[in-house]
Amino acid sequence: MQQRPESWQPPFCPNPNCRYHTVTGTPWPFKKAGYFRRQLAPNRIRRFRCRECGRCFSTQTYSVTYWMKKPGILPEVWRQTTSCAANRQVAHNLRVAPDTIDRAISRLGRHSLLAHVALWRQLPPVGPVTIDGLETFEWSQFFPFHANVAVEVESGFFSFFTDSELRRKGRMTPWQRKRREELEVKLGRPDPRAVRRGISELLGVILATVPEAVVRSDDHPAYRDPVRRNRCRIRHEVTSSRRRRDGDNALFEANLLDLWIRHGSANHKRETIAWSKRRQRAMERLAIVLVDRNYLRSRWKKRGGPTPGMLRGVVGRRLSVEDVLEARLFPGRIELPSAWDRYYRGEVDTQALAVNRRHRLKYGF
Repeated sequence: MQQRPESWQPPFCPNPNCRYHTVTGTPWPFKKAGYFRRQLAPNRIRRFRCRECGRCFSTQTYSVTYWMKKPGILPEVWRQTTSCAANRQVAHNLRVAPDTIDRAISRLGRHSLLAHVALWRQLPPVGPVTIDGLETFEWSQFFPFHANVAVEVESGFFSFFTDSELRRKGRMTPWQRKRREELEVKLGRPDPRAVRRGISELLGVILATVPEAVVRSDDHPAYRDPVRRNRCRIRHEVTSSRRRRDGDNALFEANLLDLWIRHGSANHKRETIAWSKRRQRAMERLAIVLVDRNYLRSRWKKRGGPTPGMLRGVVGRRLSVEDVLEARLFPGRIELPSAWDRYYRGEVDTQALAVNRRHRLKYGF
């Protein structure tokens, strides 16, 4: 965090219960309340008090490193996380505890959810949209799930994602079938309509403001009902999942995105020991990948080429990690879709675990 100039003034009250939390562009009553010193630079931090609600805060309250003991690691954690490094590898490289990296990635994931919604502003799609389900798993291969993704064909813009639990399928040994039955007796069988619900929520967000659209997908049977029931008039173009996945495939953008996610995320490799232990953490990592793909990386391999966000008209230039982490974003000022609001608050449970902690910090985020 750089030292803010002396003329800097807090733009709004950080207290979500204060009426000046969402007011912008008009003066709000606050007063200076001295400063405090800390060991990390900048050493002198100015403090303020809101005259309306009485909440005390500082310049650090508006920083993405708020309440962090090691604030300097965030940019490097971002770069290594999107470069296929597992959490413990990142911890080893940065010489910190693995729990520190776990918390940093969660913070970056929550920040990425807010950053994308603030930049994207849920703009209506331009041209066809491709939807697909990236199959992966949490905890063990007995707990697979789909990461349902939506990508715009003309720009490669990765607009939204949801998750859907699955039942383990495919070839299994007798012991594996028996183990699956034991787990289903103990934890219950995964909802067979979960994919329909996830796709319905996905389409409901990306097509919320358009009267008609073109949606491309493979021949997964769970996609038909959400497409038919959506309030938007959808022309559904279906491509067989057995068709060769090259540049001539109508689902090329979704296939490319799946490859990109598996290429840059250690937890989604085909053969790995770094798989996600919690689906909640997988969604936080996927949010980082979404922002990194849309705003920091070229759409094609050409060095210095435009990003999907630039082609889409969401941003005017390529962003850096420092640009994304320039300022803290507040959930009370940015309305998240219901699925992402659950991700932000840590409300996605892993059935195999007895304890699923929520994100309930009052001052941190």
